[in-house]
Amino acid sequence: MSKVRTRFAPSPTGFMHVGNLRTALYEYLVAKSLDGTFVLRIEDTDRERYVDGAVDVIYNTMKTAGLIHDEGPDVGGEYGPYVQSERKDMYLPYAEQLIKEGKAYRCFCTKERLEEVQNSTVGGGYDRHCRDLDQAEIDRLLEAGTPYVIRQKMPIDGETKFVDAVFGEITVDNSELQDQILIKADGYPTYNFANVIDDHTMGITHVVRGSEYLSSTPKYNLLYEAFGWEIPTYIHLPLINGKNDDGTVSKLSKRHGSTGFEDLIAEGYLPEAIINYIALLGWCPKDNQEIFTLDELCKVFDISGISKSPSVFDYDKLDWFNAEYIRKMSVEEFAQVADPYFTQALGDKELDRIKLASILQQRTVKLTDIPATIDFFKELPKYDKELFVNKKSKTNLENAPVMLKAVYDKIAALEEYNHDSIHDALINLATELEVKNGTVMWPARIAVAGKQVTPGGAIEILEILGKEESLRRMEIGLTKLA
Repeated sequence: MSKVRTRFAPSPTGFMHVGNLRTALYEYLVAKSLDGTFVLRIEDTDRERYVDGAVDVIYNTMKTAGLIHDEGPDVGGEYGPYVQSERKDMYLPYAEQLIKEGKAYRCFCTKERLEEVQNSTVGGGYDRHCRDLDQAEIDRLLEAGTPYVIRQKMPIDGETKFVDAVFGEITVDNSELQDQILIKADGYPTYNFANVIDDHTMGITHVVRGSEYLSSTPKYNLLYEAFGWEIPTYIHLPLINGKNDDGTVSKLSKRHGSTGFEDLIAEGYLPEAIINYIALLGWCPKDNQEIFTLDELCKVFDISGISKSPSVFDYDKLDWFNAEYIRKMSVEEFAQVADPYFTQALGDKELDRIKLASILQQRTVKLTDIPATIDFFKELPKYDKELFVNKKSKTNLENAPVMLKAVYDKIAALEEYNHDSIHDALINLATELEVKNGTVMWPARIAVAGKQVTPGGAIEILEILGKEESLRRMEIGLTKLA
């Protein structure tokens, strides 16, 4: 068997959708699991959909996701060029070869005639008007400079069969196949034709794509057969759905939430968590393991694990993956990825960011949760004194000022100010006053944070804020309670 070669061939249209990213990931995993080569090819011949800067989006997404290609426009390789528009001169000779062999023909029909045929034909197909023009008429039209496209002669009867690695044997009635255009009037190849020529000349052995292309596959195969080329292994992936508000599902789109890789990153998801989750959208490992590094996926991935059934993109499940990945980091690693969000909330306020990270790490689901969680460190928010009342901690508006004043005096008297000294002072205070620890801690935390829910308790917050700022905030709390 020849060496496995897969390719990811995106069009530069602006952003990387979850479905495209999954295709890229599975192409990568097929190649790496079979000790093959992963190729990046940019398919930019659809000039109407081309977006400036979109090629950079493709490169950045692949790099951030860890899907490093072995060959491509930026790294080269023996099968280049790897940008379709730079290969444009190679397609026409292949189409002309098919004309010579009687397997394709020039179609001179005008746009108006094609529209008329489409409107008057059941199903709107092309009527093969130019398929059997005599040579004299073809020469006359060429002499006159009449524009034309090149169409493939498709079989009119019988059926075409092919085997897909996921969906098994598929049969299509040839009467459903139109004489497809290979070269457009502007000289550019159609998507299908360029795809086949590129895949063959680049030695691609495995083609991974969405199941929406299943019905087009006979068109590809008839081209391979027309040239006498070996047909690649097809791996069609199931649809990715999103959950609708009414509980139903439909094809994943923006109405379900962010569907682009960059958008998900901007929402605070880690690239590794996104890739791990997307790997499981349509593929099932042999055991119940869910957390995989990319290297681990390369070792365990098997085409037989790909499902035929559509998967559902579940943001709650992605949240779970993200939280798991955050918890697996060291505090230093988490502090590094969280740093831009610390700055967003705190500006240039100097606080110990490792200590901040240590109280946040176990409580963070998405990185974007961080600013609203820690904004009170920069500035004490306005709050109502009713926050001092807590049934579980047995605090009320009568005992809260007493407890807070006692905490204030203990903290003010500390010569050494660190986590242990604050902890011992407050625990000893609760013992002295013969109250629950919470009865001391709750008023202290409310006074210094001004929020009911905080990452970390009173001790951690007092330590991070520092002695002077903690005392200042407690004075404000005592005034509020007076």
